[in-house]
Amino acid sequence: MTSARAFAVAAHGAQQYGSHPYSYHLDAVAALVVPYGDEAVAVAYLHDTVEDTAATRAEIEQRFGPHVAACVALLTDEPGASRKERKAKTYAKLAAAQEALELALLVKAADRLANVRACLADRRLDLLQIYRSEQAAFRTAAWRPHLCQPLWAELDALLAAESATLP
Repeated sequence: MTSARAFAVAAHGAQQYGSHPYSYHLDAVAALVVPYGDEAVAVAYLHDTVEDTAATRAEIEQRFGPHVAACVALLTDEPGASRKERKAKTYAKLAAAQEALELALLVKAADRLANVRACLADRRLDLLQIYRSEQAAFRTAAWRPHLCQPLWAELDALLAAESATLP
């Protein structure tokens, strides 16, 4: 989905993902969902656009269709005074996802896995600790027994393996 990638990269502009251009993160998430089809790849590229750029859900819907836009909306963090409040609201939204919107859960699992991989590669133990502390609530909200088990298996293994080295 080169059009979704081009749109997302342009929307994120000069934003950084740690020390990398933001496209680094988008490409990592998209690569994880390639086996699940083109629509998953489009959602992967667009997953942070409404949350982190001036792009709107209406723009996403106009360019990429209502299903992709609905998935991106589901992945967009809800407003809140703290990360804990934002994530609690967002996880409640994820927990309610059913049927076609479960595509968003697949992308969310890939997003979290890409984030954890990046934390390990860049030795961002502070952020890794946050992901570890959120894992139970995140898994309760986003895991489905029939959906992307290899991604969940790797995510669980990486978080468990690092637990001995974290404060």
